[in-house]
Parts: sequence; structure tokens; C-alpha cells
Amino acid sequence: MKKRGFEVAKGFENAGINMPVRKTKYSAGYDIEAAEDCVVPKFEKGQKPTLVKTGLKAYMQDDEVLMLYNRSSNPSKKGLVMANSVGIIDKDYYGNPDNDGHFMFSFFNIKSEDVQIKKGDAIGQAIFEKYFVTDDDVAEGTRTGGFGSTNK
Repeated sequence: MKKRGFEVAKGFENAGINMPVRKTKYSAGYDIEAAEDCVVPKFEKGQKPTLVKTGLKAYMQDDEVLMLYNRSSNPSKKGLVMANSVGIIDKDYYGNPDNDGHFMFSFFNIKSEDVQIKKGDAIGQAIFEKYFVTDDDVAEGTRTGGFGSTNK
């Protein structure tokens, strides 16, 4: 029985996606790479964040969530900050009909020049975590799609 892990998302089967790995025995995070080359433009007021594709989806247990975090070196070296601070990937995002559960990193670039990301560059880290619900929890909704589809 599979407990938790990563798989290549549909549409990226032949893209040479590397599975995330922890670099040391005591690392909490799995290093995530960019699935393709892209540019994160220098920040201008009113612009939307750039979604950097990973080519990955994640499966997990019912009481778990995948948290996406920035690399500690990204802000100072590349000027990249996550637009949502921490990405939340719920269990029911996996395999959704809109995008198969493909998760991405949402970045703003705070440098004064565009930042080039190359396929295979480490862009962030992912940590599986358990979560708890309250005694009176009554969540009964179901996911009907991908990114931003909750309660639609």
C-alpha cells in the first residue's frame, strides 16, 4: 500500500522529471526542481505571480498535507519570494480532473532584473505533515477541479 510520495503528473511523462529527494538524513524537505525553463520577471505593481511548473503530483494519507516552502537561498541569491508564503497541497488535489494534481511554485521576483530558471534548477522544498481537525468539524465538500477550485 502506498502511503505518501511523488509521481510525475500527466503531460510530463516524457519530460525527464527527477523525483524529489532529501539531501541529508535529517532533512525535513524534499528538494523540488523546475520542470522546464521559465522567466520570473522583475516585479512591477499589479503583476500576477509566476507559476513555476514542477511536473509533479503528490499522494498522501487522509490526515496529511504537503507544504511547499521556498529555498532559504532564493530571496537573497535569486530574488525569488513565494507569493503565498507557503503552498498547501491537500490530499484531494491529487489526480483532480483539471490538472491531475500538478503542483507549482508561485513566485514574485524582487530583483531589478528578470530571473531565468532552468529545467532541473532546485526551486523549493516540500514537506509532508500531519494535521488535526476540531471536535465539531463537519467538512463534507468535495474537490471538483485543480488550482483555486475549492468552493467553486
